[in-house]
Amino acid sequence: MIDIALLSKFCRIPAAPGFEQRLRAVIMEMVAPLVDDVYTDAMGNVYAVKKGTQQDADTNKVMIGAHMDEIGFIVTHIEEGGFIRFHTLGGFDPKTLTAQRVIIHGKEDVVGCMGCKPIHLLTPAERGKPLGIKDYFIDTGMTQEEVERIISVGDPITRERELIEMGNCVNSKSLDNRLAVYMLFETLRELKDQPVPYDVYGVFTVQEEVGIRGASVAAQQVNPAFGLGIDVTIAFDVPGSQAHERITSLGKGCAIKIMDSSTICDYRMVNFMKATADKHDIKWQPEVLTGGGTDTAGIQRRGTDGAIAGCISIPCRNVHQVIEMSDKTDIRNGIDLLKTCLLEIDQYDWSFK
Repeated sequence: MIDIALLSKFCRIPAAPGFEQRLRAVIMEMVAPLVDDVYTDAMGNVYAVKKGTQQDADTNKVMIGAHMDEIGFIVTHIEEGGFIRFHTLGGFDPKTLTAQRVIIHGKEDVVGCMGCKPIHLLTPAERGKPLGIKDYFIDTGMTQEEVERIISVGDPITRERELIEMGNCVNSKSLDNRLAVYMLFETLRELKDQPVPYDVYGVFTVQEEVGIRGASVAAQQVNPAFGLGIDVTIAFDVPGSQAHERITSLGKGCAIKIMDSSTICDYRMVNFMKATADKHDIKWQPEVLTGGGTDTAGIQRRGTDGAIAGCISIPCRNVHQVIEMSDKTDIRNGIDLLKTCLLEIDQYDWSFK
């Protein structure tokens, strides 16, 4: 159904926002045999280009955005005793950090543990107050001298979690957005020997978690006519949720985004994706997300002419927490929808009507 070993590999490689270099190197090496051209820009976005067959292929370019970065942290201070203070890179839910392992990427990778004031020492007032990011520190078990030899202010920090399978699901750190990295790579691999009508720019973007920065730059360079983001979305399909709060549910198919807080997807792209999914019996569900945004916003707005843009989302539980979970069937449905859309995008009437 999906290549668990490859997805696990992508999830394991650290890539905090602005520090995507390890993952970038792996992607560039792996994707090169699958496409006609691979290159980067000054920010570090990776462009994998598959040329189209139609005469107007280069004027109807399709850009796909899959961000490489994951939420993480950055070292801000090394305290007496070797404890490390940090700042977030991307949005975190602080309540999920207690006693969690992280990796500080200094001259060497160093495992640390999130620490905070023990519950036994909290006052009654403190016990009723949720912890914030500033209440945490990282303990490496090393002295200050040992820490300072390896770690410096400005070093990135990522979560320490391996991918495991649970039922029909995968559970790991960084599914946001290594699922998209995997899906874009798998799509390009499956399309290697198939012609596509228009030039496809598969862009593995940087710094999405801190403001959709890489995709905005990439869209200015590509100036696509069509755009597709790939990302995860909220699946609040758990005990205590009401139907209108769930956004999406695991196992009910990939999601076709209608809107989020940064994008109202082009109704033509939404309709095209729905019709394509129905035609090929690809399971899907609608997504209206009132908070959060994706690379789709940059792709849609930053090109010279704008783009007819939409997004394929994978339902995900525990987004922006220590571990995230998605259904393997939904991931496969997302790959099938992306691949089929790229093959048939020239067959749709894109006029306003």
